[in-house]
Amino acid sequence: MKKFMKFLTASVAAAGLLFAAVLGTADYFTPDSYTVEEGGSLSWFSGALSIVRQGGAEISASAGAPQYPRSYDAQLMLYDKVPLKTVQINVVDQTCVVLCGMPFGIRMFTDGVVVVGLADIKTGTGSVNPALEAGLKVGDVITAIDGKSVDKNTDVQQAVEHCSGAAMKFTVRRDGTSFTVPVHPARSEADGLYKAGLWVRDSTAGIGTLTYYDPTTNCFAGLGHGICDSDTGQLMPLLSGDIVPVTINGITKGRKGAPGELRGYFSDETAIGTLSANVPSGIFGELARPAQGPVLKAAMKQEIKPGAVKILTTLHGGKPQYYDAEIEKIDYRDSVQSKNMVLRITDEDLLAQTGGIVQGMSGSPIVQNGKLVGAVTHVFVNDPTCGYGIFAENMLEESRALGASAKRKAS
Repeated sequence: MKKFMKFLTASVAAAGLLFAAVLGTADYFTPDSYTVEEGGSLSWFSGALSIVRQGGAEISASAGAPQYPRSYDAQLMLYDKVPLKTVQINVVDQTCVVLCGMPFGIRMFTDGVVVVGLADIKTGTGSVNPALEAGLKVGDVITAIDGKSVDKNTDVQQAVEHCSGAAMKFTVRRDGTSFTVPVHPARSEADGLYKAGLWVRDSTAGIGTLTYYDPTTNCFAGLGHGICDSDTGQLMPLLSGDIVPVTINGITKGRKGAPGELRGYFSDETAIGTLSANVPSGIFGELARPAQGPVLKAAMKQEIKPGAVKILTTLHGGKPQYYDAEIEKIDYRDSVQSKNMVLRITDEDLLAQTGGIVQGMSGSPIVQNGKLVGAVTHVFVNDPTCGYGIFAENMLEESRALGASAKRKAS
């Protein structure tokens, strides 16, 4: 009897630990907020997870409500019995967007200049690095020198060269915080000019793919990830920029350890849109004229399932075409901004041409069950047939915010 009681106690304890582990895992891997369209409901994973509104009423947004978005708290339930956690529900109007899948060129200028390197200066008394001594770091953004705004590399160069050896006040932005540091330029033994011992960058250019155009806001979205500096890996602060037409005229095929790329050129210098934001979920802005293409409803993240999808992208300067792929894994956590899905290219034609996902395909729309579910973002360096995708919901959240901001400014 004693042995049985010990066994029973151990079994109950083990079951309790297992149950706690299940709840902890479900809490960690499920979002704290969900978006549902008017008239929609929330129940997924074959009914294992569902949402019940606080107070007991099951979630099913009522038709005809005039205000969007509206939010309320609800309970995330396991098999309608076990409460997992309190979540926020955001009810939005139905969103339909125009799919693009077209390549575009990016011309972007930074808000301030980005420090991308530090270098010693050889003087008559030895080597020094004024910027390093002042506490500057790679990734810092210099926004002003002696109170005067700087936006170009030449602004910094000219200010330093004409300082006559006097200390200068650099206004620097780092991790969202601005501060001022004194920098003492040194005279270079090589050319006799004063230098601060730093390399800076004020602009960038490249090729990406447009994801969608939202006719209700006139906003476009592309890339599915932000534009980061190639040296620092940090998001480049946007001052201004535009997008221009691009013609794809070649492909460097991807292989293990060497990501491929779409090669192309700016076929027209006339801007087709202006940039408004460079954020982790992509680049956003307004188009000069409405985009043309198939109109699809955008899926919410809980609607997306592992399995077959289509990717809309453009190769060799032609029109966008659909290619087969598969979602292998989905990460629903709110903390994951752009690497929400793991994709595998299965289309033999695309694999033969590109080897899989290549640079320049970022932003290519992903379609599942007749809805836009996301966009391609990154390629796996050691396996170009695989890469990441972002939820369309994450990109729509940003473009809606930009559209609302534009309306406030216009009113």
